[in-house]
Amino acid sequence: MKRWKKILLVLVALGVLAAVYGAVLIRRGFSTMDEPSALEKVVARTVRNLAIPAAARHEKNPLKASPEILNEARDSFIDRCAVCHGNDGSGQTQVGRNLYPKPPDLRSPQTQNLTDGQIRHIIKNGVRLTGMPAWSHPHEEQDNDSWKLVLFVRDLGQLSAREKTEQQRTAASAHYTGSLACEKCHQQIYERWKKTPMANVVRDPREHREAIIPDLTTNPLAKFTKDQVALVYGSLWKQRYFTKIGDDYFPQPAQWDVTHHVWRPYFVAKGTDWWEPFYPPDNMQRPTGPTCDGCHSVDYDIHTKKVLEWNVGCERCHGPGSDHVEHPSRGNILNPARMDYVEANDACIQCHSQGRPLTNPIEGKYYDWPVGYRVGLKLHDFWQLEDHTLGEMTFTHFPDGTAHKNRMQGNDFVQSLMYRRGVTCFSCHDVHGTDNYAQLRKPADKLCLDCHGPMSLNGPRTATLEEHTHHKAGTPGSQCISCHMPKIETTIADVKVRAHTFAFISPAMTDKYKIPNPCTSCHTDKSTAWANEALRHWPERSPWRLD
Repeated sequence: MKRWKKILLVLVALGVLAAVYGAVLIRRGFSTMDEPSALEKVVARTVRNLAIPAAARHEKNPLKASPEILNEARDSFIDRCAVCHGNDGSGQTQVGRNLYPKPPDLRSPQTQNLTDGQIRHIIKNGVRLTGMPAWSHPHEEQDNDSWKLVLFVRDLGQLSAREKTEQQRTAASAHYTGSLACEKCHQQIYERWKKTPMANVVRDPREHREAIIPDLTTNPLAKFTKDQVALVYGSLWKQRYFTKIGDDYFPQPAQWDVTHHVWRPYFVAKGTDWWEPFYPPDNMQRPTGPTCDGCHSVDYDIHTKKVLEWNVGCERCHGPGSDHVEHPSRGNILNPARMDYVEANDACIQCHSQGRPLTNPIEGKYYDWPVGYRVGLKLHDFWQLEDHTLGEMTFTHFPDGTAHKNRMQGNDFVQSLMYRRGVTCFSCHDVHGTDNYAQLRKPADKLCLDCHGPMSLNGPRTATLEEHTHHKAGTPGSQCISCHMPKIETTIADVKVRAHTFAFISPAMTDKYKIPNPCTSCHTDKSTAWANEALRHWPERSPWRLD
C-alpha cells in the first residue's frame, strides 16, 4: 500500500475516533465538575508551557526569600489566589474543584519544576481557556509583586523523595543543639522569637533580674525569698515560683495574678485534675518534671531530669537540628508547614491540650505531657486528649464539649470545622513572633477576613459585615472573635482566655447547659430571654441554630 494511502487511513481512523468521542461528550453533556482525562492534562500542560516565550523562561528572580517578603507574598496570595488554589496551594477548594481544567497543585513537581521566569509569566499573563487570570498591572512593569508571589509558590514546594529519605535518616541520628545555633542563619526570625512568650515562659531570676514581677515581701500566703526561687514560670496572666530540691523543682503554694496584681493560692485541689490522686496533697511532694517541665523545655530527660534548653525553643517544633546546623537543607530539618494538617497541628497540640500519656504510669510516675513524642511522630501514639461525655460538666469541659479552662486550645480546635477543613494553628499564629496579640499574623478581624467576608463561600452570607453582626463597625460586637471565640476559659480567678471551637454559643445553650454565651457576657445587664428574643429578629439566622 502506498504511503499516502496509509496516511489517509490513519487520518480517517482519527476522524472516526474524534467523531465517536464527540458524540459521547454531546450525549453525556459537559460539566466543569468533571475530572480531565490524563491526555487532556498532558495536552493542557504542554500548550501552557509552549505559550511561555523563551525569554521569560530564562528570567531570574531579582528578589531573595526573607520572612518579611514571604509574609507579604502570603497576604497577596490569600487575597488573589487562594479562592482557587487554597491557602496551601493544593487547589482543593470549592471553586478550584469546580473549574475546568482544575487549578494545578502548586506544591507538585509539575509546577515546582518550572523556572522562576515561567511561573512569573503565568502569574502576570494568565493562561487562556482556563480560569487563570492575568495579574499584571498595566504600566507597572517594574512592579515586584509577581516576583514575590514566585518566592511564595517556591516556598509551598513539597519535599522530594530524596529529602523525605534524608529526613528519616536524620531523625535517627541528629541531636539537639539549642536555639542559639539557629541564630546565625535565621537571625531575623530568631530576634523576633526571642521576644515571644514562648521564648520567655521559664526564666532563672539569677540570669534575669527582672523576671520576678511582684515584691515577694508582700506575699501574705506563703513566705519565700528570691534566693528560694530557682525558676519563674509565666508573665502574661499568672506567675508561679519553683524551688529546686535535689534534681527536682517544686511549686511554691502562692502565685501572682498579673491582671489584678494580687497574690492567690496555688494548689491543685482534689478533683481538679486527673493526676491529683496520684500525688500527695503537698506541693513539696509534687515535682514539676512529671506535670510541667516537658512542655516548657526542649529535650527534657525523664531519667536525668535535665533539659537541653528551657522554654519553647526552635527544636521543640523543628526537631533535633545538629545535622541541619552542619549542612543546612530542607531534608535534614522538620518543618510543620510541610506536613499534613494533622501532624502540623500536633506540633502545637502536644502542649496546648489537656490529656494523658497512653502509657501511664511511666516508670512509676504519672506524667501530664506526651512523654516520648517529638515533632514528626504521630501524637496519637503517645497522647490521649481528655475524654468528654456530652451533657456532663467536668473539670475540663462544659457540657457541650467546649473547654472551660486554659491550655485546652487543642481540645477545642480538633472539634472545629476549621480543623476538619485542614486549617492549622499557624494559619493564624506565627510563633516566631509578631506585634499582634497572641502572635497573630494580623489583627484578629483582618485575619478572619482572609477567608471569611461578605458573601464569601465560607460565610458570612450577607452583603456587609454589619448585616451579619447586627453591630456597628468598630464596636466590640462587630468583632469576629467576640462571638466565635468568646473569653470563657479560666486561666486564673476571673481571667479568661478565648475558646477555639469557633462555634457560636447561643443564649439557649446557657439556659440548658450553663455555658456562658457571648451575648449576655457582653450585655451583662440583659437576660438570656432578652438575647434569645433579639436573635429571633435577625432575618438571616436560622431559628434552628438558636436552640
